[in-house]
Amino acid sequence: MTFTVWLSLLMVCMLGAMSPGPSLAVVAKHSLSGGRFHGVVTSWAHALGVGVYALLTLLGLAVVLKQSPMLFSFITYAGAAYLAYLGVNALRSKGGVAAKLAAGEPASIWVAARDGAMISLLNPKLALFFLALFSQFVAVGTEASSRAIIVATPLLVDGLWYTLIAFVLSSPKVLDKLREKAQLIDQLSGVVLILLALRVVIQA
Repeated sequence: MTFTVWLSLLMVCMLGAMSPGPSLAVVAKHSLSGGRFHGVVTSWAHALGVGVYALLTLLGLAVVLKQSPMLFSFITYAGAAYLAYLGVNALRSKGGVAAKLAAGEPASIWVAARDGAMISLLNPKLALFFLALFSQFVAVGTEASSRAIIVATPLLVDGLWYTLIAFVLSSPKVLDKLREKAQLIDQLSGVVLILLALRVVIQA
């Protein structure tokens, strides 16, 4: 895998993690109600769930590529279409994050970890996202080291981003800024996803 290809993967993973959604709501809830440590535990439990999805998706796509290149090509084009669909929806989003950031009662560390893991493992949209995203990268990363990077990148990006959220949510001003920039984050995500989908079609 070249550095340029990895940068494309990194950018999409970063924007995907930053886009407001139910994962942000769960991390914010435990950070605001239980404190910074609860937020960090929630963040990395969520990241491990993301890593599990990433690994399973990569292994499945690798098998399809080896056994049926035609089917893999179909999945790649379908993935590009889905990325474009996500991009259009992100561009149309109003960035409605404010309603998703309500804080609840403090919970135990175990509950924080459980909620972080479950919000990723039980999210079917995350599976579809990885299927669409990884189908663009698995063919150029056949070595074990490249595949490890493909799986580690979304895991680390997710964990580090939500750890940052857990640290900064101690300041109400930061939460207000996050609400203000929610629509901009969605718009940036939309542009990148559409460009990635176009690149797949052009290079095919």
